[in-house]
Amino acid sequence: MLVDRARNEGLQLTGEGGLLQQLTKRVLESALEGEITDHVGYEKHDPAGKNNGNSRNGTRAKTVLTDVGPVEVRVPRDTAGSFEPQIVKKRQRRLTGVDEMVLSLSAKGLTHGEISAHLAEVYGAEVSKQTISTITDKVMDGMAEWQNRPLDRVYPVLFVDAINVKIREGKVANRPIYVVMAVTVDGTRDILGIWAGDGGEGAKYWLHVFTELKNRGLDDVLMLVCDGLKGLPDAVEAVWPRTIVQTCVVHLLRNSFRYAARQDWDKVAGALKPVYTAPSEDAATERFLEFQESWGGKYPVIVKLWSDAWAEFVPFLSFDVEIRKVICSTNAIESVNARIRRAVRARGHFPNEAAALKCIYMALMSLDPTGKGRKRWTMRWKAPLNAFQIAFEGRLTPSNN
Repeated sequence: MLVDRARNEGLQLTGEGGLLQQLTKRVLESALEGEITDHVGYEKHDPAGKNNGNSRNGTRAKTVLTDVGPVEVRVPRDTAGSFEPQIVKKRQRRLTGVDEMVLSLSAKGLTHGEISAHLAEVYGAEVSKQTISTITDKVMDGMAEWQNRPLDRVYPVLFVDAINVKIREGKVANRPIYVVMAVTVDGTRDILGIWAGDGGEGAKYWLHVFTELKNRGLDDVLMLVCDGLKGLPDAVEAVWPRTIVQTCVVHLLRNSFRYAARQDWDKVAGALKPVYTAPSEDAATERFLEFQESWGGKYPVIVKLWSDAWAEFVPFLSFDVEIRKVICSTNAIESVNARIRRAVRARGHFPNEAAALKCIYMALMSLDPTGKGRKRWTMRWKAPLNAFQIAFEGRLTPSNN
């Protein structure tokens, strides 16, 4: 009937009184009618319902917010007052799809005001910022459980990094958010947790993070890839003595360019490439001495930068080329951080630490909604994991849960 009306009268699909709203109303009211029939035990207008102890008692109007906008439905009642509808529960004002929509928009970085305006513009639904805040606050319970979940006994690789977000507590200031991402023995990506630091990124706080991960069951890490933070190798050694710390080669190159004139970038990059692509540590040392001889006079700071990071730069040179490809940079976690920054940038700054962590958590939970990225990631890690199995014989096992 509704489709015929849409064709004959030009009934619009969406918006107030549109086809989808009317169809949703019919579906909800039909489902509610089925529920009250099951509850009282007889069909509407059936004489069998007379004097059976409980009967229908009319309806009451109720407006619920749905994916297609606000819909007014008639909710049936019974004389005993014992009817508890399930499809539209008592005091429920939103169907679940709306909550999911709010969480999705929030994960993409929209503020509460922007979400409210979006719902009003697209669906004609008035949803207050307080209601949106209540919906997003629901994720905090799940976040606490996620942050404290038990971990695998061993991971082949950990990627660690920190990003700065602006938090207003008294005054707006940059605060580091620490992120740890692991590669599992099955080749999947797993974000192990997020932590809010109290100042600049420091090795002391990383020690706190690593200790917490160990307390959650993580006994061994084969390799840990970082951006070259001073003091971080000592923090790693204190928790996992056998872990090899690898500094990110890409970060080394980027930092090198900061001290070089723009017109020399290509030449400096070409001179450094033989260093990080050398077949062995000895060969890399020879190439670095050649670089020092050619460019040390003009850019002594670049030479010092590489010399200071040498102990954490060279470990990957002793491994198979498949391992080199995946541990020479923190690009794996940088892509995650890019999604976080996109969500954070839209907010500008946060009123407190909890609001910042909630936003980042929702951004992480919305990563790869189709699962295609997970498949590509797993396929990419098959060859490196085989190489890890050989290089670290006895430390990786098929099952570590």
